[in-house]
Amino acid sequence: MSRGGGRWAVLAVLGVSALAACAGAPASAPPIPAGMARLAPVFPDTGWTRIADPSSVGWSSSGLTAVEQRLSTLATTGFMAVVGGRVLYQYGNVDTVSYLASVRKSLLSMLYGIYVERGRIDLTKTLAQMQMDDLLGLTDTEKQATTRDLIMARSGVYHQASNDGDDLASAPPRGSQPRGSYYLYSNWDFNAAGHAFEAQTGVNIFDAFAAELAQPLGMRDFVRANHRKSGDLTKSRYPAYHFNLSTRDMARIGYLMLRGGRWRDRQIVPAAWVQESTRALTTVGEMNPVRRRQGPWGYGYLWWVWDGSAATGPFAGAFTGVGVVGQYITVLPALDLVVVHKTAPRPGKSVSNEQYLEVLRLLVDAAPRR
Repeated sequence: MSRGGGRWAVLAVLGVSALAACAGAPASAPPIPAGMARLAPVFPDTGWTRIADPSSVGWSSSGLTAVEQRLSTLATTGFMAVVGGRVLYQYGNVDTVSYLASVRKSLLSMLYGIYVERGRIDLTKTLAQMQMDDLLGLTDTEKQATTRDLIMARSGVYHQASNDGDDLASAPPRGSQPRGSYYLYSNWDFNAAGHAFEAQTGVNIFDAFAAELAQPLGMRDFVRANHRKSGDLTKSRYPAYHFNLSTRDMARIGYLMLRGGRWRDRQIVPAAWVQESTRALTTVGEMNPVRRRQGPWGYGYLWWVWDGSAATGPFAGAFTGVGVVGQYITVLPALDLVVVHKTAPRPGKSVSNEQYLEVLRLLVDAAPRR
């Protein structure tokens, strides 16, 4: 059955303050003084503060060298590790803007949380109630899938999507799985979730992102005009909503999530949504197809979540956005750590999940011993 229902009364008591821009600051903030042993959380202004000497805060310099050596063998174009709101380590061109691929879905999750809290989105609303159909037609049963089913990838609708990059080739027969009962990573669900967001709020996804996240977080490289939907609309009427961001702006997204949706004194994404969307609503043992159960991740609301035996030690409570060819926004609360990895998609150049997880393990191995 679909999980996560009945938890939204708590959101009614959460306040979200009026939209405001981040205060400005010098572009080159001074590095953390050597010798600082303990980091109180800070927030970036125009630029990120740097940790001058990672060993002064307990991180292994030789361990970070091992991270860099591994990154140098990969197609990585940008990488940042942020601890307590300060740059521990970075690699490549972190201001280069490029394609986020499926990390777009995790961004949409954050927007959902904002608008659910405002009462603008009802997660129980069905496809039928939103008058959603598709080119090959949906059955009356398929139209009973809810908005929550879409963001959990549990709609039971196995219609082809307007873009590739999912597990629809492994879908069971249409009509065989009741809504809410079966997880499958499906771009039809995710693209339909984008349409449902706009249908319920009356706001374009990219406009919402610009107002609700890019502006208040002080993103340096986001340009609204660069964002437009795409896909083969002869396959499905629901296009993908692709984003293009820089590594350093992706790090702001991760840091907002690390801080429970709060940026300085403003609650941007409701804390209850951050908690709910990043827990394993689909456990690793429920993932489909079966090969997905061999990895470390279950699934929340459009976030991949470390689960089971993998969710221990530094990975307790950890979650990540994942995009094809090497796009990641990863949050490790146990280490107060955000990790962002990026490639510029080009033929023959990609970083696999396995390669990224290897880099992540090297980074974790460099963390202070407790």
